Amino acid sequence: MRRIDKLWGGFSLIQDDRFFKLGQDSMLLSAFAAPPPRAKILDLGCGNGALGVLLCARHPAVDVTGLELQPDVAALARENAAHNRLDARLRIVCGDWTDCRALFAPGAFDYIVCNPPYFAPGSGRAARGDNRRTARQESEAGAADAARAAAYCVKYGGRAAFVYRPERVCELMCDMRRCGLEPKRLRFVHQNARAVPSAVLIEARRGSAPGVQVLPPLLVCGEDGAQTAEYRTIYHREEF
Repeated sequence: MRRIDKLWGGFSLIQDDRFFKLGQDSMLLSAFAAPPPRAKILDLGCGNGALGVLLCARHPAVDVTGLELQPDVAALARENAAHNRLDARLRIVCGDWTDCRALFAPGAFDYIVCNPPYFAPGSGRAARGDNRRTARQESEAGAADAARAAAYCVKYGGRAAFVYRPERVCELMCDMRRCGLEPKRLRFVHQNARAVPSAVLIEARRGSAPGVQVLPPLLVCGEDGAQTAEYRTIYHREEF
């Protein structure tokens, strides 16, 4: 079943029940990412194109290339680019991020974003359907592969932003460092101030000296149980 969900400022997203839909992780990553003006951005594992649409909405001068392994999901991403009249700014390539050397020139992008599969094979709750399973679990390629792809594709001095599971953040940071991406910004996401983190946002820079800035936690809800002003702003921006 398909439906169209509204975003902001006239942007919307075609969603299909067969594939993963826009969720909190991509929404928060779109707000955390800090590409330079007129940046060329690569979205590794772009899914239905939601993150690319959000980045184009938040940053009117950037160009986004989405790389998606699954042909039917890539087709939906192209449909979302056309649906939002972003054909000139949001390009979708069907391919594997382990093949980036065959797809892109080295250092071709200013900024990378990625919401990689979180769970190792056999761990985490099993997703229904091959499309969802590929997006959720490391059946095809995982965060280490994504880090290597990001390091190859981003220019020297460029940055890469990921959203990931907190319990695996050490793995990701080690993967980043092994391929020359130095973690520079780190932010944990909590349901409330008493809860353990449910996600981590991390930005690394290629060729940087060590030193990471740990930002204040992003709280979904306040003490009263209502969504925080920051969280509401991320989901319901009105300035576009």
